[in-house]
Amino acid sequence: MKIKTLFFGIVADLIGETELNIVLENSIVVGSFKLVLKEKYPQLKNIDSYAIAVNEVYAKDILILKEGDVVAIIPPVSGG
Repeated sequence: MKIKTLFFGIVADLIGETELNIVLENSIVVGSFKLVLKEKYPQLKNIDSYAIAVNEVYAKDILILKEGDVVAIIPPVSGG
């Protein structure tokens, strides 16, 4: 199963990419997908909170990802 994954802000800087296709063997929920990302990209372990959007809608950890979904990893943003 292929999931298009978009990275923004500090996450893109840490990974060195803004977009990747991540291939998974089985269906997975968003919460487990976060763990896969941290395992594949250990540099993300220091980011405790970030939002996940699936197909441009914020997603909860229990949402099941499907083939062709677009997942956006959105880090916390501060401004002033």
